[in-house]
Amino acid sequence: MDFDWTSEQLELRARAREVAAGGVAKYGRHNDSWMNGYSKEFAKEMAENGWIGMTWPTAFGGGGQPAINRLIVGEEMIAAGAPIASMWFADRQMGPSLITYGTADQQAEFLPPMLSGEVTWCIGMSEPDSGSDLASLTTTAVRDGDHFVVNGQKIWTSFAADADYCYLICRTTSDGPPHRGISEVIVPMDTPGIEIRRIKDMTTNEHFCEVFFTDARVPVENLVGVEGAAFKQTMTQLEHERGGIDRLVSNKALFDMAVERADTTDAKVRQEIAQLEIGYRLGRILVTRETLRQAPKGFSAATKCFCTEHEQRVADFVARTFGADALLWDDVTQGLAYGPGYTIMGGTSNIMRNILGERVLGLPREPRN
Repeated sequence: MDFDWTSEQLELRARAREVAAGGVAKYGRHNDSWMNGYSKEFAKEMAENGWIGMTWPTAFGGGGQPAINRLIVGEEMIAAGAPIASMWFADRQMGPSLITYGTADQQAEFLPPMLSGEVTWCIGMSEPDSGSDLASLTTTAVRDGDHFVVNGQKIWTSFAADADYCYLICRTTSDGPPHRGISEVIVPMDTPGIEIRRIKDMTTNEHFCEVFFTDARVPVENLVGVEGAAFKQTMTQLEHERGGIDRLVSNKALFDMAVERADTTDAKVRQEIAQLEIGYRLGRILVTRETLRQAPKGFSAATKCFCTEHEQRVADFVARTFGADALLWDDVTQGLAYGPGYTIMGGTSNIMRNILGERVLGLPREPRN
């Protein structure tokens, strides 16, 4: 198989690397920049380059480019630490979801501001007692005339305090099995009845938030897709979320810094660097398969497992390389403190392995007593 990039792709990568470096120079380097690097100014630069919605169909204002081009741009941005968080969720999930399931009015209203980098979206998914088991969520949206009345709580909602809209996963009926009755609703974050509390994690970042809904009224026309039948829609979203390049290169900037500092006269150090470089190449192949839709359905669970566990191995290498300096509180230490979260965000590794076993390999479930 020929893994060479085309001349056009090489030009795109060079341009993306240049813009990423400029973004870091202007707005600073951010560890895990697709989550922690928030800058609407840089989002507008991305839009000016045509790098928001670059793979969306042209009929919806997108670039109509091959999916591999988005991978190239995303890798360069995240590997450099350029701040892309304010537009990343909308580009990765919300836009494609609205293109697939949204009404013409929703597409006309919500897609253009996404493409221009003017708005930020958050995803109302996890709950205090419903993390990886999405079907157990309890936040409700009950019809009352031409509105849904939303009550419940979400947690780990990245950028809820900065977002203009929440793509809310909620329950519109409790009839039938748990995965039934789930709907997706667009909630403007200035809706009365919404309380947002920032959560400071051990890295000192505050993008994680708790969101409380108390009789928040949302127009019925903000329902995306079929009421009560959105579980499959949400699973499609998670395929985009789990198999992307962001799951491989979140701490690549720290790795590059550590390689420059490492004692490469030591054969064991050289061997570890080689192993990690191999990990990046394997992970890129897995992500590329997802991007080109060559992977089996559900295989993004395996891709996420490998890539996020690789990121933890990278964090271990960086910590050993920096030694005592890694204990000093600076941007390196902050990035290392984020390491344990890689295999939790977007679904824990044990859940990913269950998905892989049951949905890809067809292994039987262990009977419950």
